[in-house]
Amino acid sequence: MPKQMSRRAAIGIGAATAALVAAPRGASAAPGAPAPEIGAGTAEDLIRRTYQREKTRAGGVWHSHVAMVGAAGALRTVVADDADRVTHGYSVQKVAVAIAVMDKIDRGELRLDQRLDLTADIILGGSGIYFLQTVWGDEVTVANFLTALLLVSDNTAVRMCGRVVPALEINQILAAKGFTHTRVEPVANPNRFFLGVTTARETHDLLWRLANKTLLSARSSDFLLGILRWINGYHDGVRRDMSSAERSRVATKYGADYDSRGAARHEAGIVFDATGAPALTYAFFADTLGDLDNYGGTHPAVRAHAALGRVMFDAVGPVTNRAARARHSVQQFHPVNGG
Repeated sequence: MPKQMSRRAAIGIGAATAALVAAPRGASAAPGAPAPEIGAGTAEDLIRRTYQREKTRAGGVWHSHVAMVGAAGALRTVVADDADRVTHGYSVQKVAVAIAVMDKIDRGELRLDQRLDLTADIILGGSGIYFLQTVWGDEVTVANFLTALLLVSDNTAVRMCGRVVPALEINQILAAKGFTHTRVEPVANPNRFFLGVTTARETHDLLWRLANKTLLSARSSDFLLGILRWINGYHDGVRRDMSSAERSRVATKYGADYDSRGAARHEAGIVFDATGAPALTYAFFADTLGDLDNYGGTHPAVRAHAALGRVMFDAVGPVTNRAARARHSVQQFHPVNGG
């Protein structure tokens, strides 16, 4: 990413986030430093202590929410740290955008197999795959660009979404689904937008309802969850220290950018139990961080996500969500050597 002010900083952070005051940064751990022992207790206690430890090690300002199904089947809040602060979601917001597109499909106003042209004037750089082609003129389906949007966080795919669901309509759909703060940010072109703002608590609610298939139809929910859970997706954070089978039980979305306060590194997702029932949601929004140009796995906040991921997954291990409204499964990964 070029060293310049974020586009969002250029137009202003917005009234909802202007009051954010940076907290003092904690000391960052040296790469490879062993984690201190954090004691015994319940699985929820372990997650809370790990969160506090990793947040301190990474520094920055965090807005987070973690909820987990207990042995009795009830969803309980484990971490609620400034969870209602309205903050820029960056690429985590692409899940909300995809939900708006699928809502229009559920209403019969759009189809997954509908084709759009992919022309040079719509190509946007940064994360993704379409800009790497260097030549364009394709026709791609809605299913194609939604897969690129969520699997590799493609920025051009955001513009493709805007062609079928304009910014104001996305916000109307999100409002109709009960989200107060989760919004994209319209611009002069009605079919384009910045990714906008959300809160950790609303992101939890969005993910939990998606996993329980109450936000969209079962078919649309399965489509999005299948992409978010697939093992070719993002691995540097929560899913880093997991086997391929373990990774396939985690649906996750990463977001990263920076503004005048520093770097932001976000990650949000769902951990499923062994039966395919949703068992835990996490939403970590961390900003005011250093290491602006490091988008890899060595960024302190990304290291924190990885440590939390292992602890959260292990916490879910012995728990089965018997009260689950819905379940979701993905195919076991098998390599294919051409042919």
